[in-house]
Amino acid sequence: MASPLPYEISPQDTKAKLDAGERVTLVDCREPLEHAIAHLEGAHLIPMNNIPARLTTLESVADESLVIVYCHHGMRSMNVVNWLRQQGVENCQSMAGGIDRWSVEIDPSVPRY
Repeated sequence: MASPLPYEISPQDTKAKLDAGERVTLVDCREPLEHAIAHLEGAHLIPMNNIPARLTTLESVADESLVIVYCHHGMRSMNVVNWLRQQGVENCQSMAGGIDRWSVEIDPSVPRY
C-alpha cells in the first residue's frame, strides 16, 4: 500500500509536477480580492468558506488529479487540506508558504502583497 501523501508540498515540487504535465488541479482558497491582486494561471478560486459547499466537486476532481490548495502564506490552505482529509479526500496537499513563497522562489512576476 502506498504511503499517504504528505500534507504539504513545496512550491518547487508543485512547479515540477506542473512542468512535467502531471494531473494537478490548483485550488486558490483565498478571497476574490486577494485573487485579483495575484494568482497562479489556471487555478480555481474557491474561497475557504465555500469549500464545504464544493466538497462533491472536489472529491470528483481528486479522483482524477492531485489537488494542490494554496492561499497567501499556507495557513488557510493547510486548514482546507486538513478538513478535506477528514472528509475522506486523500489526494490533496497544501502548498507550503502559499503564493507569497511561490512569488519569492518560483516566479517573481507574481505580485506580493
